[in-house]
Amino acid sequence: MEQKTGSFHRSLSLLDGTLLVIGSMIGSGIFIVSADMVRNVGSSGWLIAVWAITGLMTMTAAISYGELSGMFPKAGGQYVYLKESYNKLIAFLYGWSFFAVIQTGTIAAVGVAFAKFSGYFFPVLDLKEENILLQIGKLTIYPAHVVAIAVIALLTYLNSRGVKEGKWIQLVFTLSKLVAMFGLILCGFMLVKESFWSQNWVNPWNAMQEVKAAGGESSGLWANIDTITLLGAVAAAMVGSVFSSDAWNNVTFIAGEIRNPQKNIGLSLFLGTLTVTVIYILMNLMYLNVLPLNGIAHAAQDRVAVAAAQQLFGTTGPYLVAALIMISTFGCNNGLILSGARVYHTMAQDGLFFKKAGTLNKNDVPQWALWAQFVVAALLCLSGRYGDLLDMISFVVVLFYVLTIAGIFILRRKRPDAPRPYKAFGYPFLPLLYILLGLSFCALLIVFKPQYTWPGLIIVLAGIPIYYFIQRGAAEAK
Repeated sequence: MEQKTGSFHRSLSLLDGTLLVIGSMIGSGIFIVSADMVRNVGSSGWLIAVWAITGLMTMTAAISYGELSGMFPKAGGQYVYLKESYNKLIAFLYGWSFFAVIQTGTIAAVGVAFAKFSGYFFPVLDLKEENILLQIGKLTIYPAHVVAIAVIALLTYLNSRGVKEGKWIQLVFTLSKLVAMFGLILCGFMLVKESFWSQNWVNPWNAMQEVKAAGGESSGLWANIDTITLLGAVAAAMVGSVFSSDAWNNVTFIAGEIRNPQKNIGLSLFLGTLTVTVIYILMNLMYLNVLPLNGIAHAAQDRVAVAAAQQLFGTTGPYLVAALIMISTFGCNNGLILSGARVYHTMAQDGLFFKKAGTLNKNDVPQWALWAQFVVAALLCLSGRYGDLLDMISFVVVLFYVLTIAGIFILRRKRPDAPRPYKAFGYPFLPLLYILLGLSFCALLIVFKPQYTWPGLIIVLAGIPIYYFIQRGAAEAK
């Protein structure tokens, strides 16, 4: 297809931006991760507190990003903010991590979640031994992996036809999932036959963890934990809520296609993150009304929403939730695929990515970058390691958010007279609050869950020699 180096068209409204924020954030996490969170903190109060802390952090970051998006209303978002605040190396390390794991790994995980929940309707898609398509050593390929790759390919193709196609997919699927989720929440309070609300809130702040039997299996027994252990438990629980709340910044990547970006990006970030924070807390309150804490912690395959729906609707419940998750993950991946390619496009124009990624096709979208993203996401689907990689990268994701928000302070000192159509609300207190919370989360993971930290750091640091190799190549080309 014809390639060109023209500019993006500003064809997306405030509503489009807000739906992209919501649609990119809500994937499959909210329907699953609460099980592991309860196993970590063991109480209703701390479960809701972890979601509230994550929501506060997310909204604070989103509000702070409004200032940066107003200053640099162009494609690339967080990559651009890091480059302007620090230097090209820091920006490249973010872009490298984004391409290697953060965005592509999330696309893979969401794609496989779509395929796995399709297994309720098509049993061949269950990840069971009898459904294995191919096994080479430790590499096991299931039909679900093929379906996930096919869905990612379909969405990549549709988005290569123009931003309007991606916009309409986002509109339809995001509105559908919002209606369905609010409906499920209402049913969880109005149709429940046996409420566990009172039981779950008897000792809401009595933090506990499950006692493991020999071999690491569940013993069914719970033990109180001390304050120090609780801090580590909260950090471990937040890995799930942070993963479920990530991708809110995707709207900044398509700033070149948002109308009146100085105003609309900041507003879409605020409205989108506020909406998702409210939905996530309401969903967990619904779980606490429909299921006992032990039922949340030990939901089959961690599918808490399925267990709740089964209590509400009987045998049809799992199918209703499976359909909801399929809608949710399809729309989520559309937003991730649409926005991610814009980062690689901007990196390429800076000479830090494959040159062809910096071109646009006749529909004014970065088609080459879209398909490059597809290739990495497809490989991660086949590897089956995307879940582990995303656990490992949570530390890095928050660290880059902290660096980006710290950039607000740096830019106010470096460029005091630069136009700022929107200034960070609550500056300097809210940005400082996020930095404090983010660094606390990272420090707790380093101390209590090092397996979630050093692998992610290795992935980031692997970008340093790549950066200097690219720079040397560029210098020799001159």
